[in-house]
Amino acid sequence: MPLTHFTESGEAHMVDVGDKAVTRRRAVAEGWIRMAAATLALIEQGGHKKGDVLGIARIAGIMGAKRTSDLIPLCHPLSLTRVAIDLETRPEAPAVYCRATVETQGQTGVEMEALCAVQLSLLTIYDMCKAIDRGMEMTGMRLLEKAGGRSGHWRRELAGAVG
Repeated sequence: MPLTHFTESGEAHMVDVGDKAVTRRRAVAEGWIRMAAATLALIEQGGHKKGDVLGIARIAGIMGAKRTSDLIPLCHPLSLTRVAIDLETRPEAPAVYCRATVETQGQTGVEMEALCAVQLSLLTIYDMCKAIDRGMEMTGMRLLEKAGGRSGHWRRELAGAVG
């Protein structure tokens, strides 16, 4: 199967979606940020000097989904109908788990928006906590599910396992 973002002569281009049907499209992505147990405890207790780490990370993820076409050169600007960012602390890891769900009514999918939302949420956690834990590691960023459009429904098995 050829890569769609290249012409026959190998030049990069933005895919023409003008003839595609407008359908409801949804994508779900996940990722983790592992950290020291003390860092996670500080996040859970809400004692961070910079404020509500998870609340700010949630807003960053929403903003990241909305601005994906500004960050990824060949992405289409989309009118999103829903962005949901779920963040859960996992003391056994220790880590914060992020799950982003993005939806639209459009001619192209929202996989990149969901992945971007996860990345920005986790990067925000890193940014807010790096002064106390530079060893944090973001891992397991991946698409879990996509629905809508010509290619139909796709779902990854084993969602939510520590990345």
